[in-house]
Amino acid sequence: MERKEFLALVGTSIAAITIGSCLDACKKNNNNTPTQPTVDFTLDLNSSSNAALNTNGGYLYNSGVIVARTLSGAYIAVSQACTHQGTTVVYQSNNNNFYCSSHGSVFSSSGGVTTGPASSSLKQYTCTLSGTSLHVKG
Repeated sequence: MERKEFLALVGTSIAAITIGSCLDACKKNNNNTPTQPTVDFTLDLNSSSNAALNTNGGYLYNSGVIVARTLSGAYIAVSQACTHQGTTVVYQSNNNNFYCSSHGSVFSSSGGVTTGPASSSLKQYTCTLSGTSLHVKG
């Protein structure tokens, strides 16, 4: 084998390895989707720290979860971090949805994506009201 052939073979091998590595990296999930917390907590609705939930349209954050009271009075809860890049979402009572101000993602009241760039749903949690105690679990 001549020197010229050897160098051409080495160059081709390096290029193949580099392209393979790049393609492998593209297959990985790099959307910074935060992990979904497992939660089990109870909110005392008589507590001043939870007063926002005594008004229809109010919401608060607790343990990585956004808990909201819809305009019809139902309690809903989803993970508070947008699945696109982890920004905290807010509850928009007038539209009954969750909104991420960083890139405009919108999620339904059950956490489903209605407008991207987010491509995966927010985790939904179960809310159970017993007297003045709201239990959130999931």
